[in-house]
Amino acid sequence: MDSPLTSYTKTVDKNFQDWVFGKQAGTTKFNAEQMEWLRMLKEQIATGFHVTTDDLDYTPFNAQGGLGKMYELFGGEMNAIIAELNEALVA
Repeated sequence: MDSPLTSYTKTVDKNFQDWVFGKQAGTTKFNAEQMEWLRMLKEQIATGFHVTTDDLDYTPFNAQGGLGKMYELFGGEMNAIIAELNEALVA
């Protein structure tokens, strides 16, 4: 009961940082464009608590190429990344 309260947004930011560092410490290396998309996904989770592939048809994703662009950037890992972010960032 003595621990300080932390805003949801700050929790998501910290969890995102930990998730990215963990991924990059292994064999996965994200390029600048992929990182931009990951940050947009993080913001969607911070404001909407969850992200799905359907969200990629709406702002801000549609202005950047939507679902097709995300698939181009992440390929077959796209759905796994979305699932991992949904789980890791809200914990």
